[in-house]
Formats: sequence, structure tokens, C-alpha cells
Amino acid sequence: MPTLRPSSSPSSVSSPLRRAAGGGQRGLSASSSSSVSVPYGERDSDHTSQGDSDSLSADEGSDFEASLRRSVKKRAAKRPLRTTPVAKHPKKGSRMVRGHGQKDSELPASDLFDAVKAAKSDMQSLVDEWLDSYKQDQDAGFLELVNFFIRSCGCKGNVTPEMFKKMSNSEIIRHLTEQFNEDSGDYPLTAPGPSWKKFQGSFCEFVKTLVYQCQYSLLYDGFPMDNLISLLTGLSDSQVRAFRHTSTLAAMKLMTSLVRVALQLSLHKDNNQRQFEAERNKGPGQRAPERLESLLEKRKELQEHQEEIEGMMNALFRGVFVHRYRDVLPEIRAICIEEIGSWMQSYSTSFLTDSYLKYIGWTLHDKHREVRLKCLKALKGLYSSRDLTARLELFTSRFKDRMVSMVMDREYDVAVEAVKLLTLILKNMEGVLTDADCEGIYPVVYASNRALASAAGEFLYWKLFYSECETRTVGGRQRRRSPRAQRTFFHLLLSFFVESELHNHAAYLVDSLWDCAGSQLKDWESLTSLLLEKDQSACRVIAGGGDLSPPNLGDVQESTLIEILVSSVRQASEGHPPVGRITGRKGLTPKERKIQADDKVKLTEHLIPLLPQLLAKFSADAEKVAPLLQLLNYFDLNIYCTRRLEKHLELFLQQLQEVVVKHAEPAVLEAGAHALYLLCNPEFTFFGRVDFARSQLVDLLTDRFQQELEELLQSSFLDEDEVYSLAATLKRLSAFYNAHDLSRWELYEPCYQLLQKAVDTGEVPHQVILPALTLVYFSILWTLTHLSGSDASQKQLLNLKGRMVAFCELCQSCLSDVDSDIQEQAFVLLSDLLLIFSPQMIVGGRDFLRPLVFFPEATLQSELASFLMDHVFIQPGELGSGHSQEDHLQIEQLHQRRRLLAGFCKLLLYGVLEMDAASDVFKHYNKFYNDYGDIIKETLTRARQIDRSHCSRILLLSLKQLYTELLQEQGPQGLSELPAFSEMRDLARRFALSFGPQQLQNRDLVVTLHKEGIKFSLSELPPAGSSGQPPNLAFLELLSEFSPRLFHQDKQLLRSYLEKCLQRVSQSPDGPWGPVTTYCHSLSPVENTAEASSQSYPRSKKRRTEGLCRRC
Repeated sequence: MPTLRPSSSPSSVSSPLRRAAGGGQRGLSASSSSSVSVPYGERDSDHTSQGDSDSLSADEGSDFEASLRRSVKKRAAKRPLRTTPVAKHPKKGSRMVRGHGQKDSELPASDLFDAVKAAKSDMQSLVDEWLDSYKQDQDAGFLELVNFFIRSCGCKGNVTPEMFKKMSNSEIIRHLTEQFNEDSGDYPLTAPGPSWKKFQGSFCEFVKTLVYQCQYSLLYDGFPMDNLISLLTGLSDSQVRAFRHTSTLAAMKLMTSLVRVALQLSLHKDNNQRQFEAERNKGPGQRAPERLESLLEKRKELQEHQEEIEGMMNALFRGVFVHRYRDVLPEIRAICIEEIGSWMQSYSTSFLTDSYLKYIGWTLHDKHREVRLKCLKALKGLYSSRDLTARLELFTSRFKDRMVSMVMDREYDVAVEAVKLLTLILKNMEGVLTDADCEGIYPVVYASNRALASAAGEFLYWKLFYSECETRTVGGRQRRRSPRAQRTFFHLLLSFFVESELHNHAAYLVDSLWDCAGSQLKDWESLTSLLLEKDQSACRVIAGGGDLSPPNLGDVQESTLIEILVSSVRQASEGHPPVGRITGRKGLTPKERKIQADDKVKLTEHLIPLLPQLLAKFSADAEKVAPLLQLLNYFDLNIYCTRRLEKHLELFLQQLQEVVVKHAEPAVLEAGAHALYLLCNPEFTFFGRVDFARSQLVDLLTDRFQQELEELLQSSFLDEDEVYSLAATLKRLSAFYNAHDLSRWELYEPCYQLLQKAVDTGEVPHQVILPALTLVYFSILWTLTHLSGSDASQKQLLNLKGRMVAFCELCQSCLSDVDSDIQEQAFVLLSDLLLIFSPQMIVGGRDFLRPLVFFPEATLQSELASFLMDHVFIQPGELGSGHSQEDHLQIEQLHQRRRLLAGFCKLLLYGVLEMDAASDVFKHYNKFYNDYGDIIKETLTRARQIDRSHCSRILLLSLKQLYTELLQEQGPQGLSELPAFSEMRDLARRFALSFGPQQLQNRDLVVTLHKEGIKFSLSELPPAGSSGQPPNLAFLELLSEFSPRLFHQDKQLLRSYLEKCLQRVSQSPDGPWGPVTTYCHSLSPVENTAEASSQSYPRSKKRRTEGLCRRC
């Protein structure tokens, strides 16, 4: 990697600024400086980042004020440009020269600050007024400007004429520092409130306008600007953060305005040179000597002005920037980087060199988000221009790796800007990004943050698709993409998606590309034509030309393309990202809603005729049919009526029936049932036709079920084909019963009869039992739906109650089945039915449903809790074993266990089960925190909201149960040294934290918990005459975890209570028992870590606890 030398410059233009930037600096290959964070205070003991030990030797320690004054002494006042007449000013002396008529009285507070803060007047008028006052009295006017900057720093002090006359800049700054108000850390740039919200913008605008209005007059006067730069430089080196921050902002904005002036001067010089050459090249008779002399004089004047400006910029850069770009305050570092980026863009001839670029490169490693963000935005402005990228080659080669790594920045907005920057590099610098660099960016298209994924999608588009698929403009008009270009686009997209091996994330890939390739993704004509092609040759010749089109699709590519088709249709129809992708937007604009409505009509009109063809072609493949059936979710179904497309509806219904009869996969059946549900809307004019088709399909399935069921009941043995056929029929009926009311086909009785035989004989295959259970479940729910009206008879309600109770008994029997799938299905259905038929069903004026309320018996509650222990709180295998299929299976099993636990917790919270059963859940809180922590925490929170006192008793019960189990397994000896006991202590600590910060509200609960715990620890006494400790005494160590939640007075009370309880126990003569000592220590005042002084409870005098512990 080559290292940039300070003097290296790709430009031929010489400038003092380059010498300032390069002198004494580190080489570009040096590591970047890193800022250190310090607590926010009014003063910073060391306001330069500590990461820069190899500091700028030529720039540090310089007495800038002295050097500036020496330069002022040598420089006479410059003449203004002749184009703008201004008042003449006398030549100024060495230091801040004072006017002869200046009085030594106090100046009134600056009106400039109030005017800028109010931001109500025009800034140009405000500056003009100040210029008028300055011309009348230079010293008074300059003092007003100085005090404006002092007040902008938040300092209440003023620079008086006396100070102005007798004190140096450093003495003035020292005096102001002593007067600075340190009571608050806020100052105008950081102060909250609406009055300060716009101050920074007004402040920067004032500095900009000041330079603009002075560029033909006072800018070249040796007095105001030089002394202002000297003051700002001194303030920027202050330990007071407000001084340093405000003066750095002013100095950098001043520098930016000077850069614009320097650019204008450069343009004027070039124009002057062209005029001079043109005049000199004229013939002797046409040449005007006076004109040549005037142009020469003007060029000399422009040169002098340019040297003046460059001197000021040199002073600001060396005096402020090179020290403050690595300041400890991130806001100051961000200001410096933002401004140097603007200098490089506006005046690239002088500033776009490696000597300046290195500052941005070093700061890319900054620890603060805002600073890194400013670096990337500055670089984006440079890389966006092809004219500037030629000067960035060395910088790119040095810092490319860092820019690529920032794609994975932990801050999303930084990562977004990094991807956008790399996209510009990809566009404007060919061959810079290698394949390895790009491969690190591709996976970001699947990121959860939409802004980041969309930026990565644009990068992917430019890298893989643009050169092959983008339209070209001919004569200023954009040509329509050719069919070959569209085919190429989809083939490239398929290749990328298949190679990424994330086949369940097509919706995220489509969403990532939507902003940059939405028109291609909405080309449903090309998508469907690719899917419906019959020619399977490797490649074919495009009609009318000799080009070869991409080869036809394989099986995997067809499945992938169908996923992309469905995802693009969904995106166009719904207009929002897929579930799980974060976006900051709240809704669509009116224009976007109009586009969304138009797209929905277009896709519906195009896909309605083709959907039956697609289903017919792929009807044998469940993986392809299921997503095709989902297309109906995104159609405007009214178009079937308004466009006279009923014949295509007939074809779709025929294909749907064929698909349902052919497949038994849950995904296909659910998609088909839901598609038919969407069409079965009575408001549609074609409802009658669809309802008839649904009846035909259900009749077919029901007749088949009755035949197969009769064979099962009469025969003692069924072969595999017969079992599969019956199970498939039941799955189809179950899927449609979920979405459609099939009550008139009376499926409850035959299914219940089938399940009863399974329970009685155990001869029914488990493949048949699972769908039969769901069929009976849906039958009960649809019957309840019919009876939800107030006109239901008592007989109907009791009949439904009988069916529900009988089904619950069947499910309870299934809980002990040998097949785990049947057990879990029975548990889920039981949980749902018990919740539906709980007392909650009569809430909301439905008291007529009271006969349906069902309370489970104790045996059923016990079996549900036992099932939870056996199927939920078990230790699964380790994830990340390297076998993706095994990991995926374990994740699915975890989701199923979480579903079972959530169902049980809902029964607890809605009062279906006794709340004490929650102890079976809470006692596993710590051990299974990673898997079920969120569910158990929410259950604990809701239980406390229902009954705080009962909830605290359940927590204690959970600890008692765990302790008793461990005691029975291990015995009382050495119990507290076991790892399982340490886990119990962690659980107790987590329970204690669950009480939250409401110490006063929970005071009685915590005291009661301690008393009950003390009783339990001493409930069983050791044998008579034995010196051993009670077997439950170690429970006090668990109880000590709740002691920080006690008030000091309560700790005294509990110590007394413990002493009384211990009087009934004969203790060891060797000394107090260990658990008692531990618990007493937790009740001592030293341990009162959680006492809230805000409750205004007086702190009692510290009692002697040594005697208590000796007695205990």
C-alpha cells in the first residue's frame, strides 16, 4: 500500500493551504485517531482525543496569536475592488488596535445576539446595520461583534473597552473563563427549548452573511478579520466546552465562506487573464495600452486579495481545524469533517488533495456515530462526480477496506450511508471494488432495516443488472426494455437468489430491489411468459435477430420465480414492506396510493386469465401451487364482474377443485380454502356460482370420507393406501372447515365416533386421529357461532355443552397417548376450548351463554400441568451444530413448545386454572430464560396486576417447591454448595427484581414473603437431642435475595421475628448456623442498598446485630 507524502498533490495549482495541510502531518498510512468519551462537564481537562499521541508536530504548540500579529504588522490595508466603493480605513497596528476616541466605559449588551437569536429580521439587513455602526466607530463596532460571539458561547461576561485596550487575547479569554457560569452544562448551541431550536442555523447564517457583505470591503482590512480569527482561534483552544464548540463552529463556517470568496477570486483571475491575452493579441492599431494597464492593475489587485484570503484560510486551518478535528467532543469533530467536505467540493482545485483527504480517512474510525456519518456524507459528495474521482484513487486504495467494513456498522444510518457511498464508487470508479468486496455487501439485501436493505438493493442492481438490463436513451428518449433484457434480468435475479440459499426470503429481496428495479419487477407479462413457456431447450434464437436468449427455467428456478412473482404482486398490491422489515414511514402519500390502486388493477387484469393456466401447468407440484393460490389475496376481485371475466373464474374453480383433490399438504389446502373464502362473498354477483362449486367440492369430500370411515369401522386392518386416503380426506375437510361453515354436512358425529374408537381400542392410525380432532374442534366452534345470538334455546346450548365436555374428555384421554403429535394437538385444542368456554364468554352482555361456561376438574388441571413439565420444560439439543436441517427442526420444535406454554399461561391469567399452578411455570423462569423468558415475564407481570398479594405467594411457592425437590434428591448436608442451589439463588434474585422500583407499594408484600419464608425454613425441626440444623434452614439464603427490597424499619422487625422463631430451636453450641448468619447479614443496615430516600422515611439508628447473630 503506497503512503501519501504530505507534499503529494495531483493538482498543478500551488496554494499555501496545501503547505499548511501537509506540513508536519502524519502519512496517510498512519492509523486514524480515535476519540475518547468523557463525562459531560462544563470544562474538559484534555480536549484533544487521546488516541493521537503522534500529534501534529508542526501545528501544535505554536503561538498563533503572536504569529498572526506579526503578519498584521507586515501587511498594509488592502484596497477594495474598484467595482464597489467603500469607506477608507486607516492602517491598523500590531495587536487589537484601539480607536483614539474610544471611551473606557462599559459597553451595553450586544444587540446582535438578541437579533440573531430571535431570527426575525433579515440577516443581510442585520449585517448592514452592524457595518454602518462599524464605519462610524471601528473599535465600538468590533467590540459589539466580539461580544456577540462571547454571548453565543453562553458566557454572561462582556469584553469592555478597558479590557480591549490593556489585555491580550489570552488574558481576555482567561478572564471570561473565570466569569463563565458553570451551574448548567447547556449553552446556546445545546440548550433545549423552542427559543434555541433555530439558533445554530441563524448563527451560521450570520457568519456567512458577514463574510459575503464584507468581501469587497472590510475583508481585506487588516483589523477586523485578523483580530476576529485570532479571537476564535484562542477560544477554540479553551478548556471550556461552550467556548470551544461555539468558536470552532464559527471558525469553520468563516472558513467555508472564505473558500467561496477564494473561488470567486480564482474565477475573476481566470477571466482577467483571458481578457488580457485577448487584448495583447490584438494588432498594434487595435491594442489599447490603457486597457492593458487597467487589466494588469486589476490582476495585481486580485492577486493581493487572493493572498489575503489564503492567509486567513491558512490561519483558520492550522489554528483551528488541525486541532479540533480530533477534539474529545464528537459535535466538534463532526463540524470539522462536515466543513472540510464542503471545501473539497466547492474548491476542489485547492482542497481535493491527499493532504486534506487523510483527515476524513482517519476519522472514518471514529467511535461516535455522528462523526462517522459526516465522513461518509462528505465522501459521497466527492465520489458522486466523475470529474473528482480521478483525484481519489490513492485515497480509495488506502481506505476502501474501511468503507466496505462500515456496511456492517452497528448504527443503521451509518451503514446506509456506507452502502450508498460504495454504490457511487461502483458507478464512477470501474474495477475498484473486487468480487470479495461485493460479496460482503450482497447479504445486506436481506437486512431487517428497510433503508439499509434498499440501499444494498440499489448496489446489487448496479453491480449485476444495470449493464445487461437497463434501457438506453436514444435521441433523448428512453427506449422500452426489450423482452431479451427482461428475460436476462429475471435469470440474473434467479441466479443470485438461488445462490444466496435463502429461499424463504423472496419477499425481502423483492422489497430491497423495489425502489430501483420496481418497473422490472412489475413486468408481470414477462414473469408469466417465462413460467408458461413450454420449450425446454437450452437456449433459443430471438425472433427477428441472431441473439440467443437465456435458457429456459429448471425446476428450482420455476419455484423461485413463482415466489418472486407472488412477492412482487404482494408488494404492488399492499404497498408496504413484508412483515419483519422495519421502516420509519407511517403511511403512503396520495400519489403512492394512486400508484398502488393502478398497479392492483393492472396485475389483476393480467393474472386473472393466466392463473388457471399456471395452476394447470404446476398442479402436480405442491411447492409451486401453494404460492400461486395466494395470488388471489392481492386481486381486485370486483374485476371478475366489471370486466366480464366469469369464464376465467369458472376455469379457476375447476383447477382449484383438482388441486384440492390431488394434494394433502397443509400449505396447499390452507391456501385453497382461503382463496375460496375470498370468492365466497355474498356481495359479489358471482357468489352463487362459487357457492355451488364449494358445495360440489365438500360433497365430494364428504362422500369419500363416509365410505372410507365405514371401511375403517368395519375392518380390523387397513393397508397404507387406505390409511393415507382417509387421512388425506380428513385433512382436506379440516382445512375447509377452518375457513368455511360446513355444519350442514354434520361431520361431528362420524368424527367423534372415529375418535371414540381410537381411545377405546387404540386401533386407529395417528395420521387419522390428528385431522379428526381438528374437525370436531371446528364443528364445536361453528356451532357456538350460530348460538351466539340471543335467540338460542336452552336445549341447543345444553347440547353444545355436552358435545364440548365429551370432546374435552377425549382430548384428556389423548394427553396420555403414545404419539407426541397427538398429545400436543390435544393439549392445544383443550387450551383453546377451555379459554373460549371460560367465564370470559359471558362478558359484554352475553349472560344467556352462562350454561356454556365450563370449569375444568382438578384431574384435568393436574394433567395439563404434567404435560407442560414433560413436553415444554425439557432440555433441547444445542443449536449451531453445523447441520442446517437439524437446526431448523430444533427451531420449529422450540416454536411449538412456546406455543404450548403460551396456551397454558393464558389459562392461568383468565382464571381457567388455579393461579397456584403458575408456580410450575415460574420456577423454570431462570433455567429456561433464553427460550421462554419473555412469555414467563409477561405472565408474571399480568399475574401481579391481577392480584399482587397472591402473585408474591406464588413466587415463594415456586422457591419452596424447587427447594423441596432438591432436598429430597440430595439431602440436607452440603445443600448450599450444589450448583442447583446456586441456580435457585439466581432465580430468587430475578424474582426480587420483578417487584420493580415501587418499594413503598410492595412493602407489605415483601415483609409477608420474608415471614412466610422464615416459617418454612424452621417448619421442620431436627430430631430431639440432635445438634443438626433444621432441614429447611438453607432456605434462608434464598430469602436473603429479597432483603434489598426491605425498608430499614422492616429489617429490624424481621430480625426480631427471626430471633423469636429461633428461640424454639436448640442451636449448636459451636456457634450460629451459616444460613442464619447469612440472612442476618442481609438484614443489617449496611445491606440496605434499595432503600428509597425519596419516600422520606427516617433512617433508624443502627442497632447492634452482633449479639443477635451470636444468639442466632
